Parts: sequence; structure tokens; C-alpha cells
Amino acid sequence: MTDSDSDGAGTLPAGAGNRRVSRHRDPTAGTTDLRRVGANPDFWYPVALSRSVRDGRVLATAFAGRRIALYRGESGAIYALEDRCAHRQVPLSMGVVEGETLRCCYHAWAYRGDGRISHIPYLAKGDGLPPRGVRGYPVREAYGLVFVFPGAPEKAAVTALPEVPAFGSAKYKTMTFSRTVRCHYSFMHENLLDMNHQFLHRGIVGRLHPELLEYRTGERSVEARYLFTHAGGKRNRGATLLASKGVRRSASYDLMTIRTEYPYQTLDLVPENAERPAFHLWAAYVPEDSEQRSCRAYGLLMIQKPGIPGALQLAWPFIRRFTERVFAEDRMAVEAEQRAWEEQGEDRNLEVFPLILDVREVLRANGVPLRPQVAACGTAEPSR
Repeated sequence: MTDSDSDGAGTLPAGAGNRRVSRHRDPTAGTTDLRRVGANPDFWYPVALSRSVRDGRVLATAFAGRRIALYRGESGAIYALEDRCAHRQVPLSMGVVEGETLRCCYHAWAYRGDGRISHIPYLAKGDGLPPRGVRGYPVREAYGLVFVFPGAPEKAAVTALPEVPAFGSAKYKTMTFSRTVRCHYSFMHENLLDMNHQFLHRGIVGRLHPELLEYRTGERSVEARYLFTHAGGKRNRGATLLASKGVRRSASYDLMTIRTEYPYQTLDLVPENAERPAFHLWAAYVPEDSEQRSCRAYGLLMIQKPGIPGALQLAWPFIRRFTERVFAEDRMAVEAEQRAWEEQGEDRNLEVFPLILDVREVLRANGVPLRPQVAACGTAEPSR
């Protein structure tokens, strides 16, 4: 590992010696099975695309088995409520938006955006409302996504949203992804960090040779820097356009920096002699079910605009198709890993790559024990 802080734009960083792991023993022996570690709820997690939460409509979503109803009020503000009516437990996502309140479809109980009951139509005048309603989650919109804070509410105000500076830059155009992947979120972190899996994409990108130059690990992060060279084979047009900002080039290498900054992940690709990345990727993997064997992957791919006006717009369909094909192959692989874990009942991976052993430790250290299944039905959720 190294303490180098160079940004690597247009230059080759010096390599560094990494910790060696014996191939004759299991380096994870005696540790907690990472696939039984839950995502820490004390962070902002995207749970929907902003455009999916339309005016006056309700959207059902979830975080780790906690069902959440999103709705947009008349003012345009988005609210996030525990997706169950306190009366008969019918999902509030089936309800009706009235102004800034959400009314249950069953007996018309109305809730404010903080989860408190505002009206029960058949109560006699003078009868008091129940003191408790449902949980209201802190919610914010940014980068075309809706973020909720599923953890301790008092921590929301002091926990920053992830920073995605290239999203608002006039130099980049953003492509947004949102896909369900049937695997534990940790498989996604490992997949992106371990670029030795490029053989999987040989039919799309040709034969790429990735070389790990250096990596470093902190309490909440792992960052790796790779040198990529094209070793032959047919290269997909979308890959060429993506790496060259829409203009064909003959560069001999690309520098790629990938970082897990718990719980998010980023990737930057800098072509040879370039002043800035050709593209940035920001990703989050949001567990959906209580056992966290399925997650929703959200991605923001920010691609540098070329000097030729309109060139990127023309290339957009090819880039979209390329990225979808790469993601489909990655999803196939990680879902196969998840199936193997379920068949074997434990993690039997014989991992020898120090980088991945380190990111597993970061995910373990920052994660939380999986909640008991009973909590997923809402009985363990505090009401207000």
C-alpha cells in the first residue's frame, strides 16, 4: 500500500508494493461472513429517480426490507413515509396525495410529511387523534435522485450527501442508471474494484490488460489505480467513443482510479496525455430486502463533451448500448456469485487479491449486523 496522493491525470504513477497473502491458507478464516453484514443505515441512500416521483403521485420503494412510500406534494417537495397505515397496515403507497398530505386508500386517514396523522374523517368533533402516526424519513433531492436517510434521524442533519462535482459541470453530460441486481451489495463493490475480471468483457472491449499500479486503504475507503492497455481483439464502438470522448484516438493506455468511499463507489478514467477524465462514474448499491440478497444499483456516468458540437449527442445511443452490455455481463457474474453463496450457505471464496481482502474489511467494519427478519415487517420500526 502507498500514501501517494498524486491525481494521475496524464502521467503514470509509480507502482507500490502491496501486502502479500499466502495462497496456502484462507485469509478470511475466522472472520464474519461479509454476506451477512448489512449496509449501515446512517448514510444518505438513493431510493428513486427524481423523475419517477411525479406531482401528486406515490411511489413504493424500500431500504433493506423497510418499505418506504415517496410522494410529491403540491409544493413540489418530496416526502418519505413508512409504507403502512398505522390503522390497518395497508400500504400508504396505494394512497392519494392531497396538497402536502397523503391519505390512505382504505379508511382515508391522512398523514403529514413527517408521518403524523392530520385527519381521520369519521372521528366525532372533539375526539383526539392518535398520538402516533408512522415514521417519516429525512429526504433530499440531488443529482436527479431522491435520497432518504434510513438511520437515526438526528444524524441526518450532520451527515453530508455524497459529492458528485462533475454532475453539474458544463464539460460533462450525464447518463443515469437504475437497475435491480439480485446479489448482496458487497459483490458489486468487489466487482468494480477488481479489474482483473476484464476477461468477462472480452467480446465487448477486446483484450484489455489491467495492471494494478497502487492502492491504499483507510477506515472507510479503498482506492485502486490501474493502468489499462489494449492487447488486441475487436474493440466495441461504444468503448472507443466512451474512452475518447466521441473522437477516435490511438492512445496506448488509460489510467483508471476506482474508489470505495463507504457506502458509495466512484471510477475515473483518464486517457493518455489527457488533462481531465474522459468520464466519471458514481454508484450506490441500495439493499432492498431484509436479508440484503438483492440491491438496487444507481449509477451516474458523466462523460466529457468533445470539442465538436453535437458529437456526443450522436454517439449517445452507442455509448448507452455499450454500457448496458457491460453492466449485463457484470450482473450475470455477481448474481451467479450470490446463487453459489445461497447453495453453499456460506462464503467459500478463495480470494487471493489483497485489494479485495482490504475492501471486504472496510465493508465489514462500516456495516451493521443484519436486522432480524421480524423487523422487516414494520413491528420493530419506531412510530411517531
